Amino acid sequence: MSNVLLEMKDHVAVITINRPKALNALSTEVLSDLNSALAEVCQTKSIYALIITGAGEKSFVAGADIAEMKDKNTDEAATYGRFGNQIFSRIENFRCPVIAAVNGFALGGGCELAMACDIRIASSNARFAQPETGLGITPGFGGTQRLPRLVGAGIAKELIYSCRQIKADEALAIGLVNKVVEPENLMEEAMKLANRIATNAPIAVANAKKAINDGLQTNMDAGVSIEVKEFSACFATEDQKLAMNAFVNKEKVEQFHNK
Repeated sequence: MSNVLLEMKDHVAVITINRPKALNALSTEVLSDLNSALAEVCQTKSIYALIITGAGEKSFVAGADIAEMKDKNTDEAATYGRFGNQIFSRIENFRCPVIAAVNGFALGGGCELAMACDIRIASSNARFAQPETGLGITPGFGGTQRLPRLVGAGIAKELIYSCRQIKADEALAIGLVNKVVEPENLMEEAMKLANRIATNAPIAVANAKKAINDGLQTNMDAGVSIEVKEFSACFATEDQKLAMNAFVNKEKVEQFHNK
């Protein structure tokens, strides 16, 4: 994984897109390395939260690799789009929460990568855009689908049609990011949130994530049925028994067992 760094400490993993000279642009090789890193984290059952960020101070991910894309035909473009979407869908449906720590440019595929994560924390120098129509294409890694779901159809259409780049404070105002912090505090804030998530019952957090994601794809009645399924499944876990017995006995759970 020459283009991606992976660190795991206690119950939190950090994946860093490590191609700073190219502003961490997403080539096929980078996407493959990202996929391999995700697989390694997925197999490490003691990891309860994941952070994705970019190397350097200038860029989270400045987009897909235009030099690689420019000569593709329609079949090759479809293959490339499917590959990127498979990886981003894997992030969206990852077994534990994923936090994007957005440092600098999150353009095109970078914005799409951030949107595939559960939560986005941005540094004050972060910049977001979907500039694809200015390059003669549409967003190809989920931008036309996730952006409207996050900020509403009207704002999403404006940003995609115009290619307008927005600053972190506007991204916060429209609901694209959860929080904006100073650059020097970005990873500290992301780690603080990841560690807080990791103190709760991992199976319950995973079930809540699945209920939210699956429920967003359907109507309220079907969504409530999904919730009941995930809620009731928690009652087969050791962690539910541990936590509820501790609550009744006015005790504190020191650590969940992920069982």
